Amino acid sequence: MLQDPARVRHMWHLLEPLHAVLYYAPEAFEEAAALGFATDTRWPSYFPYRAAPLGPVRPGQIASVFYSFSPRTVERYAARVWETAAPVDVLAARSRAVDRTYRRLLGKHIGSPELAEAATLAHQAAEAAVTAGRPLAAANAALEWPDSPHLRLWHAATVLREHRGDGHLAALLTAGLDPAEALVSFAAVGAASDRTFQSRGWSAEEWAAARERLAARGLLDSDGTATPAGRQLRAEIERRTDELAAGPWTALGEEGTARLADLLGEFWVAVLGSGLLPSETTLGIGKV
Repeated sequence: MLQDPARVRHMWHLLEPLHAVLYYAPEAFEEAAALGFATDTRWPSYFPYRAAPLGPVRPGQIASVFYSFSPRTVERYAARVWETAAPVDVLAARSRAVDRTYRRLLGKHIGSPELAEAATLAHQAAEAAVTAGRPLAAANAALEWPDSPHLRLWHAATVLREHRGDGHLAALLTAGLDPAEALVSFAAVGAASDRTFQSRGWSAEEWAAARERLAARGLLDSDGTATPAGRQLRAEIERRTDELAAGPWTALGEEGTARLADLLGEFWVAVLGSGLLPSETTLGIGKV
């Protein structure tokens, strides 16, 4: 029996910050700078850190699997990314950054039985994730698992979030939403402000054109807010995303999933309490 969708969504909410802190931590910027990447914004390191498991792929391939980013944004930051540092070196820097960040943020929890147990349970869930048709999940799952519990926890969180993300893209494709429309329709239900979504690099003209296409389908009103049909479509996408993300938690079982949720609470609080993560993101956590 599949896990309750609410539980599946809750596990994502708990694990997402544990993964995403990499893209905001000063330790990650320091490691990226040592490789030769700019650190004036997070994007010069975000793209190599997240894409490195795929190998030396071209910007077009990165745009394909990252989906909601404007191809121009990907080209801007990823055109020569592997000339700056090879994927294997980026992966090593990523691991060092996570190690340093977690040691600072989790402090006394490093080496604790609770963190070790959480890492074991998350590892079990991640290994149960079916990665066929899920390129980012498959690429991360194929990497060697770290020995240290805190690094295994981060790696498991990464496999699981990319597994969910790959499934979300399948749901968007099935719903007939192209990359710009995916963002516009999400903004239309209040997932985040238009300004937050602008970080993906779409021009005002492209944003307006996506609105027009969605309005023609009866999904948006003239003011850019979602119609009942638009809200229903987004709700179905989220429901389908939860359903496609349920496999690892079904394999872990209700008891194991509940235990992991309990264990993650303190780590989640520590990461959120660091102030590193933005209060609003394009993921819509807590909004939809």
